[in-house]
Amino acid sequence: MKSTDLFARAKTLMPGGVSSPVRAIKPYPFYVERAAGSRLATVDGTELVDCCLGYGPLILGHAHPEVREAIERQLEKGWLYGTPTPLELDLAGMITGDHPAVDMVRFVSSGSEATMAAIRLARGYTGKQDIIKIEGGFHGAHDAVLVKAGSGATTLGVPDSAGVLADLVAHTRQVPYNDPEALEDLLAGNGDVAAFILEPIMGNIGPVLPDDGYLADVREITAAHDVLLILDEVITGYRVGIGGAEVLYGVKPDLATFGKIIGGGLPIGAFGGRRDIMELVAPAGPVYQAGTFSGNPASLAAGYATLRHLHEHPDVYRRLDEATRAIGEVAEDAHRGSFVRMGSLFKHFFRDAAPRDYREVKECDTEAFSRFWKAMLDAGIFLPPSQFETNFLSAAHTTQDIEQIADAYGSCLFA
Repeated sequence: MKSTDLFARAKTLMPGGVSSPVRAIKPYPFYVERAAGSRLATVDGTELVDCCLGYGPLILGHAHPEVREAIERQLEKGWLYGTPTPLELDLAGMITGDHPAVDMVRFVSSGSEATMAAIRLARGYTGKQDIIKIEGGFHGAHDAVLVKAGSGATTLGVPDSAGVLADLVAHTRQVPYNDPEALEDLLAGNGDVAAFILEPIMGNIGPVLPDDGYLADVREITAAHDVLLILDEVITGYRVGIGGAEVLYGVKPDLATFGKIIGGGLPIGAFGGRRDIMELVAPAGPVYQAGTFSGNPASLAAGYATLRHLHEHPDVYRRLDEATRAIGEVAEDAHRGSFVRMGSLFKHFFRDAAPRDYREVKECDTEAFSRFWKAMLDAGIFLPPSQFETNFLSAAHTTQDIEQIADAYGSCLFA
């Protein structure tokens, strides 16, 4: 069956015909039959160079042999026990070893679950009610963080989804990214803030990069007001290097959240941080968290194989950085919009200057992006289908792939 036929059926079985809104490409999404390395093969017989990579987890590419073999070995042993496994210790030990601020971790099943638990833990530790997030920042689809952008520091949070109680998001405040003064002003007038959660690099609308010194300012301000700092590294964790943004920028949070890459492409999440905070998590302490699939053996095996490969091949990060630099040089020659990159993260914004926060991202010409995205797809390059999503590269992208992507940028930016 072709993608059009599959989508017609899907609309009768699933809301909007998809399992996640971002997949709802108009007029219909393409359906993937298989994937390997840097490429997707669709049911329509098209092969695409993939710059979406499952929205970030596949830093080694699709079906990497070492990851596949690790999953296969685990499947031979079973894939769900409901008991602790030695693999938990291996992956936890690697994560804590790579992150100076993380003494202990708890595995969960998704990034959304990780941020939800971290926020609950921050409230349980501090005894305070409110949280602060970045305007336009995405921390999953749970109620406390589904707050309409624009409901800022001086107003109560406004739900960004039907079904979210106004009373719940009334405890969520927002400040602009790259604006430490706004954070200072808000905290100076509110002594009931448990935590400030932010993506160190805004990934879901980006990448939007931190100004020099911004994250250091954030750490200083939160510490001065006795507010926990939660770094959401679901995207940046192991994506911008071993130790993630914590090590890259030299900022030490109280808590951190992880996902995507630490599962090697299988569902996973984790939250971790200071020992005195983490020891409040049940069963050691009074902050409840539980999950049937937490610490799933197959996910742990895939994640450990991925992180071990990154440790053994640290040049992966240098090569990915060089690749996005090469693509950016071609994009910038078009003199149309702004190209932003950080390691293997990259994006072309249809705005004259690179955006520094959500409000500036919203100034982008989304119609121009839509034309560009369609032209890139026709050229055989799959980018996330939104101006407000980050593109990714993997270790599986070859020199030929990078040249194909760069050539497509050079021609399609004029579409």
